[in-house]
Amino acid sequence: MVEKQFKTLDEQIEILRSKHLVINNEKYAKGVLLRENYFFINGYRHLFMESNGDKVFKQGTTFEELYSLFLFDRTFRTICFKNLLIIENNFKSIISYQLSKKYGYKEKEYLKPKNFTRRPEKRKQVNDLMKKMQRQIRVNGSQHSATQHYACNYGYIPLWILVKVLSFGIVSEMYSILKTDDQKAISSVYQIDNEIFEDYLPILANYRNLCAHEDILYENRTQKAINDTVYHQILNIGKSDGQYVNGKNDLFALLIIMKQLLDKDKFNSMIIEMDNAVNTLAYNLNTISIKDVLNRMGFPENWKELKNIERSIENNE
Repeated sequence: MVEKQFKTLDEQIEILRSKHLVINNEKYAKGVLLRENYFFINGYRHLFMESNGDKVFKQGTTFEELYSLFLFDRTFRTICFKNLLIIENNFKSIISYQLSKKYGYKEKEYLKPKNFTRRPEKRKQVNDLMKKMQRQIRVNGSQHSATQHYACNYGYIPLWILVKVLSFGIVSEMYSILKTDDQKAISSVYQIDNEIFEDYLPILANYRNLCAHEDILYENRTQKAINDTVYHQILNIGKSDGQYVNGKNDLFALLIIMKQLLDKDKFNSMIIEMDNAVNTLAYNLNTISIKDVLNRMGFPENWKELKNIERSIENNE
């Protein structure tokens, strides 16, 4: 295996030029590479390459154009992240309310294994998750101000406080081991089937973490595809071999999920922000088109129409 050696900014510039990338302002390019990291900038090269096998950029591709895609993805991450945090907070509030109302608000009450599914194949998962949550109580009881306050002054930590320090992943896993009645009570708030909602949660957690760690977002694909929805049908998404080509395991699938979990005003505001980001990128592209980027994202041409579909139509499907 060939080792990757450290490259100076001058060497990084030469590598990019050797791949036919046009660098009009070397000082500007060096400043960007120093701040943003060559590896991550280079991660956005694929759409600009002559072909999958080639390692050279399409004729005329500029550093500024490559960087504009990088900045576009950052903007999209920011938009998605703040709305995913809203969804996360709402979900944590709803699940803590449901379980506290039914089982009690002290950890010795709501963390009893009997409160969760009795399915034999999930017994180990239930026990493991109980240990994870109890560990979080021990750690955060002294480190987090809210949990410390309740632990010191009341001797217990309510679930609505504990969920604030639990990861989205852990709370999502908690939902997967709830009794079916509790799952339905929670998912019904969103007017979503409990099994579909369970499928959505790890996808949301995955995208939430991806955004938080500034990974590449726009071309991300999830391992598991979402089920077909009324939105695929209404938007007349194209099919290949009987399967929808957009909105299954791509970024547009995330939008379809968020459409069902955010209130109308917040979702519409998000779409407007995204559209502004798309228009800004379109203005800065020369060697590729904005359609190339949207295709990579899994966005159909009529993606903005998603905000005009009323949620009530899903219940009449």
